[in-house]
Amino acid sequence: MKNIAQVIEKGKASLGIEFGSTRIKAILIDEENTPIASGAHDWDNQLEDGIWTYSLDSVWKGVQDCYQNLLINVREKYNVSIVSLASIGISGMMHGYMPFDKDNNLLVPFRTWRNTMTESASEQLTELFQYPIPQRWSIAHLYQAILNNESHVSAIDFLTTLAGYVHWQLTDEKVAGIGEAAGMFPVDFEHRRFDKDKIEQFDELLRNKNYAWKLNDILPKVLVAGDFAGKLTDKGAKLLDVSGNLKEGALLCAPEGDAGTGMVATNSVRVRTGNVSAGTSVFAMVVLEKELSSVYSEIDLVTTPSGDPVAMVHCNNCTSDLNAWVHLFKEFADLSGANVKLYQVFDFFYEEALKNGNSDCGGLLAYNYLSGEHITKMEEGRPLFVRRPDSQFTLANFMRVHLYTALGALKMGMDILTKQEKVALDKLLGHGGLFKTPIVGQKIMASAMNTPVSVMETASEGGAWGIALLSSYLVHKAENETLDQFLDNKVFASQKEQTIQPDPEINQGFERFMKDYVEGLAIERAAIDSLKI
Repeated sequence: MKNIAQVIEKGKASLGIEFGSTRIKAILIDEENTPIASGAHDWDNQLEDGIWTYSLDSVWKGVQDCYQNLLINVREKYNVSIVSLASIGISGMMHGYMPFDKDNNLLVPFRTWRNTMTESASEQLTELFQYPIPQRWSIAHLYQAILNNESHVSAIDFLTTLAGYVHWQLTDEKVAGIGEAAGMFPVDFEHRRFDKDKIEQFDELLRNKNYAWKLNDILPKVLVAGDFAGKLTDKGAKLLDVSGNLKEGALLCAPEGDAGTGMVATNSVRVRTGNVSAGTSVFAMVVLEKELSSVYSEIDLVTTPSGDPVAMVHCNNCTSDLNAWVHLFKEFADLSGANVKLYQVFDFFYEEALKNGNSDCGGLLAYNYLSGEHITKMEEGRPLFVRRPDSQFTLANFMRVHLYTALGALKMGMDILTKQEKVALDKLLGHGGLFKTPIVGQKIMASAMNTPVSVMETASEGGAWGIALLSSYLVHKAENETLDQFLDNKVFASQKEQTIQPDPEINQGFERFMKDYVEGLAIERAAIDSLKI
């Protein structure tokens, strides 16, 4: 404790902050890359005028509260305060749309990854570039705004993401890590920058619009892991620490998206490795040995924080509907007078599902679509539970089907990689809320994807730890030490992990469930068309 206190007092600790979908989390690490303190702030998106968003006010109030909670944790554990830091990293939910004018005013409310309102732009740009452009990418939002003749477009001076925005405010640097950048616009994997040819194609597409800007003028500068991305300014320090104690000068690594930080936090940046993050959304990242043979709307092509190509299967919906059912059961428990904690209800839910549920959920069907789902071409979401008259309607099956459907859309995308493209994958590293209850989510994930799934003892630290590690890599890497070498040698050498193999019976049952899942999508479509918001 005394040694850690000295590390903090001398300003040698590194800080990672991640803006997740439901929580802003800060992780402080020592020079050995071990988490030593944390802070958090719960928040949630708002549906305003049909758009999922977070206000800038909530961004700053949230991160300031998160940082103050970190300071409280540091004071309680070590009886010291943070005055200076060696390095800082900022991460956020990927993609989305934050356009600013020349006076640094946000032109429209932040449009998050959760919005599925850019289908026309996504399809047209995918055709133009012959490269997959998902709906949540920044360029899809920009082009959709152009197609919609939105007046703000002509005033754009800078286009960035949530992580890029916060980093900019802390450092005055308009940059993006390459993993984050790859979710804004296609990148050139060889030269580690935005694809110049595709930028020219986009500018030509807009030639008759007569905008004052060219695309390259409004995009951030692309950096890779280990690159210097600015220093914490005095203004930035005061933005982060409202007490005014934090000094300027900490080095910052490039801001990254939560997909890239998840790869770092699970040591999944080498070829043939992958990780899956399962929480509000779910996405799998697989580091590729070679490029895919075709363009798939279900699969994004992004990069590791070092710029190596990655196939990403991203689904907007994972545990939100499942969580809602758990909270409903908690309400019943409270009404009955049972003294049950919420985490215990989650454990009951998961464990009963695995222990007593049928491998195919007894013919039950559910869709967890709180928002739209691009993989299944649903522009909006309607959470549904459906059963046939002869389905085996038991509590265990009801619980199990909500675990299965959390992975349904992901399964469709991963099947393209593993069955059609024959992508080799040695194992998946799992992290996120789905894995908090031991064994259950991990076993279902392994069986559904037919791939071993490992969970590390640090899995709960998540992307905030991942971006802290990237900031540590900036200041502690040896000469010519690559990111994967740094992670292997200085972070994960003594890490313990638990690996679960696929269960053939669950795998077969999940395949039967998926047959119903695909055929039943017409029910989800009917609900969207019939039940208007």
